[in-house]
Amino acid sequence: MKIVIGADHGGYHLKEVIVGFLRDSGYEVIDIGAHTEEPSDYPDFARLVAERISTGEASRGILICGSGVGTSVAANKFRGIRASVCHDTYSAHQGVEDDAMNVLCLGARIVGEELAKEIVSAYLKAEFKGLERYRRRLAKIEEVEERWMKRD
Repeated sequence: MKIVIGADHGGYHLKEVIVGFLRDSGYEVIDIGAHTEEPSDYPDFARLVAERISTGEASRGILICGSGVGTSVAANKFRGIRASVCHDTYSAHQGVEDDAMNVLCLGARIVGEELAKEIVSAYLKAEFKGLERYRRRLAKIEEVEERWMKRD
């Protein structure tokens, strides 16, 4: 599985830890930055992660900022992206299993390194269950996207 990961300056340190963890765990990683702690804007990284997922270059994404909230808000503005802040392992796997979440958002000022690794593992090991009720709900989300989101 190919994972795209990005973070603003607030998430830079945790991103570096997670990139190493992912590579050590055998995942192929696309690190789109930030590559320094210089101030940067999380919407830029949300766009880059969303683009990689939308084109199929990556299967799933991870975004990190100070709280995880900003990256989640920004990522969800892109068609086909289902991003959520998860600061526990249950939400991380349940978001994939029930809601086909494809971008995990973490808050570097909220979770420590070890918990972040556990959350990432739960997210990446989970698979969409595809039950009828979950597919029905996703179809409703896609209808909203179709009506309200512009195509490129």
